[in-house]
Amino acid sequence: MKFLWPEALWAAAVLAPLLVLLYLWLLHRRKKSTVRFASIALVRQALGKGPGWRRHVPPLLLGLALLTLMVAVSRPTAVIKLPSQQETIILAMDVSGSMRASDIKPTRLAASQEAAKNFVNDLPNSVRIGVVAFAGTAAVVQAPTLSREDVVAAIDRFQLQRATAIGSGIVLSLATLFPDAGYDLSQITGARPMPPGFGDKQQEKPAFKPVEPGSYASAAIILLTDGQRTTGPDTLEMAKLAADRGVRIYTVGMGTTQGEIIGFDGWSMRVRLDEETLKQVALLTRGEYFYAGTAEDLKKVYQGLSSKLVVEKRETEITALFTALGALLALLAAGLSLWWFGRVT
Repeated sequence: MKFLWPEALWAAAVLAPLLVLLYLWLLHRRKKSTVRFASIALVRQALGKGPGWRRHVPPLLLGLALLTLMVAVSRPTAVIKLPSQQETIILAMDVSGSMRASDIKPTRLAASQEAAKNFVNDLPNSVRIGVVAFAGTAAVVQAPTLSREDVVAAIDRFQLQRATAIGSGIVLSLATLFPDAGYDLSQITGARPMPPGFGDKQQEKPAFKPVEPGSYASAAIILLTDGQRTTGPDTLEMAKLAADRGVRIYTVGMGTTQGEIIGFDGWSMRVRLDEETLKQVALLTRGEYFYAGTAEDLKKVYQGLSSKLVVEKRETEITALFTALGALLALLAAGLSLWWFGRVT
């Protein structure tokens, strides 16, 4: 726990011993003012059983209430789990030819489609989901929508293509989130849809000031790929664009770093998982990297992502909590005093 006004804690540190001394002084004063009787036994018999330990409970609770309120004045903060503010998730998924590999059953593509559809159905209905597919080019196969049926249908329509342009998938995802940002999509053949203003360098736009990486809480990108970039813009440069916008990119790597030979339409090539680049993308954007070596791993990755995107840890001021606790302690002290002694003491 941290404090926005830690100086106020000094008041609580001084108040605590003063309250104890004040209470002891009041007890001593009350004792001195008590009338002396010759026979204490007669007084005890006349008064009956005294309040005993109960007389100390209300003052103790009142003292705790005052200390709690003093802590509240110092404006405490804590990292707690809260509902996520993310309203839009972009799934940027690799549909290059290497996704036909069957090391993840039944194939990498089929496994990724199934896991992605389960992920989509697990998200709250208030979250908009868009889908970007990339291989040698990138395309928006589903603009952000609340319709889960449309998203699932878009994922089912994936078709394998040649090459892998990870950077194209990232920049097109950003252009989908920020349609008025003026990203240059000239390197992304087939990028669609292209709303008016995309890549229009002559259109005057206010100067953009980069924000803290990971600070944009309204959207996130989930990037899934099984290979290395073979074409398109540089992956890390595009990740830097996302970082400047504060958008987190969660990267999911499929396959092996050793690679394997894939045959497709009479040609063959060795495909390797570029884990280092994916880790750098996640690091730059304050996201997280996940490795999925099997279909079960991929399912768990998406389950973990779902929980991260639905609930997130944030540093939050909890002054109201301490204020409520202090008020509750004060009311309890007054209630017990009225119940036991018929007055607030």
